[in-house]
Amino acid sequence: MNALLRAALACLSLAASLAHAADYPAPKEGSWVAKDFRFHNGFVMPEVRLAYTTVGAPTGEPVLVLHGTAGSAASMLNPAFAGELFGAGQPLDASRYYIIIPDALGAGKSSRPSDGMRAAFPLYNYDDMVDAQYRLVTEHLGIKHLRAIIGNSMGGMQTWIWGAKYPNAMDALVPMASQPTEMSSRNWMLRRLITDSIRNDPEWNGGNYAKQPRSAQFASVFFGVATNGGDLAYYKAAPTRAQADALLDARLKAPFTADANDVLYQWDSSRDYNASAGLERIQAALLAINAADDERNPPATGIMDREMKRVKNGRYFLIPASEQTAGHGTTGQARFWKQQLADLLQSAPRRGN
Repeated sequence: MNALLRAALACLSLAASLAHAADYPAPKEGSWVAKDFRFHNGFVMPEVRLAYTTVGAPTGEPVLVLHGTAGSAASMLNPAFAGELFGAGQPLDASRYYIIIPDALGAGKSSRPSDGMRAAFPLYNYDDMVDAQYRLVTEHLGIKHLRAIIGNSMGGMQTWIWGAKYPNAMDALVPMASQPTEMSSRNWMLRRLITDSIRNDPEWNGGNYAKQPRSAQFASVFFGVATNGGDLAYYKAAPTRAQADALLDARLKAPFTADANDVLYQWDSSRDYNASAGLERIQAALLAINAADDERNPPATGIMDREMKRVKNGRYFLIPASEQTAGHGTTGQARFWKQQLADLLQSAPRRGN
């Protein structure tokens, strides 16, 4: 195949991908200021900015979509996720559903340490993030009941919290790449290595740095390689030392635009996560989705098999590992589970208005 033909085919492939990804209404960004926001530790901020993105018309059935750590609403608007879900005839067809994707507290365009408070910003946790989402949905958007809440990774953990804390607020819950139990084991150890790396870096200077500490990027890359990607997929991509070096070098040299204080707070916010105590309070139909090669939530522990017995309307779907899966990142590819989501939305009873 000559270079011209390869280029032409590449252009056609890109065009097809973009067309597929754009097969839903244009996303609309918004923001709202929550007054007198009280954090779990009692600290009150007079104003907390909450940014969000919507897809579809407000007349559609509302669905809340929650992103992962260090992400934002924009990180969910990609061909592998939105392109598989929001288009005509797809499980979350935006002509039928009103899709709401908040920027979590501390991330995206919502209030965060880098806005000016730096390390004086309150140490928020996942409960604070869920409360912010609840206020955004109910007070600003005027929605009292959601058809579904779908969350990935951190968003999955927040979905478990939603189900226990606001059991009558939704018909269905889809927590993905997550477990409802205490943050622990390798998952927490590696998160602490991120936060400790930043705090112990002299360049961090107690959060009052003049330039971004180099530790934030290095620790983030370390964490990503250690806890995301999948064993089979990594071996396929880098079966030799030279290829592994090239892959790692590319990640270390890639642009890193995140703020170190924001990164520290985002990973530290999971420190006291534990949704286990509230599992019996969950009333909504629940579909938990994990991947067999998820490095942060390994199925070999038996945690999900044990905890799902406590969810009265729960079902567990485990995606088998393959060269096509990506470990903890597998659930970011909706093709692996969109049929299960469609079945849930078809069968879940409507419990309120």
